[in-house]
Amino acid sequence: MAANSASMSGYSQSKLDCKDLHGYLQTLPAVILDKLYNHPATCLAVFRELPLLARHYVMRVIFIDQPVAQAGVAAWVKASNQDLHQEAVGTLSGLRVWQDTPLPGGLPGWQLNKIFRENIKVALIGGGKPWSTATETSADGHFRDVSFLDKYAKDRWECILHFLVGSRGPEALSRDIALVLTNSGLMKIPEKGTMPVITPAGFQFLLLSTSSQVWYFMLQYLETAESRDVNLVNQLSFLFQLSFSTLGKDYSSDGMDESQLQFLQHLRELGLVFQRKRKSGRYYPTRLAINLASGLSNVNMDAQREGFIVIETNYRIYAYTDSDLQIEILGLFVQLLYRFPNLSVGVLSRESVQQAVANGITAEQILNYLRSHAHPQMLANKPVIPATISDQIRLWELERERLSFNPGILYNDFLSQPDFDVLRDYARDLGVLTWEDPKRRVLVIAPAGHEDIKRFWKRQRKGH
Repeated sequence: MAANSASMSGYSQSKLDCKDLHGYLQTLPAVILDKLYNHPATCLAVFRELPLLARHYVMRVIFIDQPVAQAGVAAWVKASNQDLHQEAVGTLSGLRVWQDTPLPGGLPGWQLNKIFRENIKVALIGGGKPWSTATETSADGHFRDVSFLDKYAKDRWECILHFLVGSRGPEALSRDIALVLTNSGLMKIPEKGTMPVITPAGFQFLLLSTSSQVWYFMLQYLETAESRDVNLVNQLSFLFQLSFSTLGKDYSSDGMDESQLQFLQHLRELGLVFQRKRKSGRYYPTRLAINLASGLSNVNMDAQREGFIVIETNYRIYAYTDSDLQIEILGLFVQLLYRFPNLSVGVLSRESVQQAVANGITAEQILNYLRSHAHPQMLANKPVIPATISDQIRLWELERERLSFNPGILYNDFLSQPDFDVLRDYARDLGVLTWEDPKRRVLVIAPAGHEDIKRFWKRQRKGH
C-alpha cells in the first residue's frame, strides 16, 4: 500500500461592505465620537443625514438642559408611526447624539449629548471659529473654475481605477494610496514581488457610482489612520469641513501641521482637492469632497453618463465610448478585437469569461456590469441582455466550478482485497473516508485521519 498527498484549495468570494456615514460613525469608540462632536461641521454633517423624525427630536430638545422622559418622547408620535419612532431613537442612541439618563424620580429619560448640543447650536445659530480659512487677501492668479475642477477630479479618480484594473504601473500612485487598495481587499499580490491584481471585491467596487467609490475608499483610508500614526479625529473633521466648502472657491492651507498637509496631498492625489503646487498656500475642494459626507447619496458625478454597451446574440460586444478606463474594464472579461476612436468591438468567449472567473470575477458581476452600462436602446429590450448570452455566461462559470476540491491522502497498491476492506472499514468508522474504488483498491482519506490510519495499519501488519 502507498499513500500520496494531494492538496487543493477552495475559493471564497469577499463581499464589499459599503457603510453610509452613520453606519461608519457608529463603529467608532465613544471617546472618538465625543472628540468629533467638538467640531460644529461634524455635528451639522451628522444632523443633516439623520432621519426626519430624529432631526425633529433634536430640535425639540436642543435648548433643554435636563433629561426628557422617554415615555413623553414616544407620546409625540402617533401609535401608527412607532416604527419611525424606534428608527429615530436607535439612530440617535447609536450615534451618541443623546444618551440614556434617568429622571430624578428614576424614570428612564434621554438627554442630548452636551458636546453635540453646544456645537450643533453653533452650526445652526452661528458663532464659534471659522470652519475653514477662505483666501480673501488677494485674487488667485491661477484661478480654476468649476468645469476645470470637475475634469481634474474625474481624471484623478480614474487614475485610481486604472491602477485597479492593471492598466497603470506602480509609478501611477503613491505608496500610501496603493497600500489602501491592497489592505482593503480591492487588490491582491499573487506572489511576492509581483504587481497587485484586482479581486472580486475590486470588480464589485467598479460597479459602484463614483461618489460611493470615493466614500468606500475613504473609509478604508481612515481605518488605517492609526497604523500610519495620524490623528483620525483631525482627518475626519477636515473631511466634514470640506463638505461645507463652496465649489469654485479657494481656501488657505496656512496653519496646517505636517500631518494635515500630508493628508491634503493624499486628497489631492485622489481628486478631492486641487492644489496647483505641493507648497502652494491655496487649495480648491472639488465636487468629490463636497459630496463626500452624504456617503451613499444619489448625488454623484455619473448622473449624466449614459450607457454605452450594445450586446448581440452572436456574443459580439460594441462599446460606444472613448474612455480608456471602460475599455480596460471590459477587457477583464471580453476578448477585444478592434479599437476605433469612439468604438471598440469585442466578443464574449468561453476563454475570456473563464479567465475572469479564474481571477475571482463571478458571472453575476459580469452581467450586472453589462446591464448597468447598457446603451439606452438596449434598455428597451426585455430582458436587457439576451437570455442566450446570460445563460451561456453562467454555464461557462459552472464549467469551472463544477468540481469542488478538498485536500486528501491517496492510498493504493494494496496487496490483497481483505487488506483494502479492513482499512476502508476502519476509515469509514472514523468518519475520514472521502472516496473509494473497491475494484482498483484505491482510497482517499481526509488528512485529519492520516496518522490514525497509519498507526492502525502498523498494528495490523504486526498482527500478521
